[in-house]
Amino acid sequence: MASGSGSKNDFRRKWDKDEYEQLAQKRITEEREKKDGKPVPPVKRELLRHRDYKVDLESKLGKTIVITKTTPQAEMGGYYCNVCDCVVKDSINFLDHINGKKHQRNLGMSMRVERSSLDQVKKRFEVNKKKLEEKQKEYDFEERMKELREEEEKAKAYRKEKQKEKKRKAEEDLNFEDDDEMAAVMGFSGFGSSKKGH
Repeated sequence: MASGSGSKNDFRRKWDKDEYEQLAQKRITEEREKKDGKPVPPVKRELLRHRDYKVDLESKLGKTIVITKTTPQAEMGGYYCNVCDCVVKDSINFLDHINGKKHQRNLGMSMRVERSSLDQVKKRFEVNKKKLEEKQKEYDFEERMKELREEEEKAKAYRKEKQKEKKRKAEEDLNFEDDDEMAAVMGFSGFGSSKKGH
């Protein structure tokens, strides 16, 4: 292994390269024998697919948390990924992490996407067309009139509430004026200066 031979002033170790090369060859042959001479097949991963859950970015928004040294990593500030056991500090980097190669690999997926056949594309177009047609459905005339009446009633109620609010404010102002008159009778003229203008 390391030989101490050499000059007295040479303190560097000298390694026997042939011995280590033999050890490496021996280790490689042992590994091959364990696997019966067959090369290890590459790990087969699933193709990339849609998430079946909603990413929660807003539950901790605007909340304050006290973090100590003993706080578990999942409750630390930021977004915690339980698959990769890591904390990401902001939402953009969290989304990048979730969509990234390392996270997908830990989920057992490759970054390859399944190729769609012509039939699948046609079906998708049909589904999207049906959704558009449902959005653009025409209202009955009576339904539309009913909606307009409801909107008018809401607007009337809003206007009435505004008028009541104005009346309340006017009554409060009158009350303040009465108080001013009473204060003047009692000799309190307000916060003006005591100096008289000449």
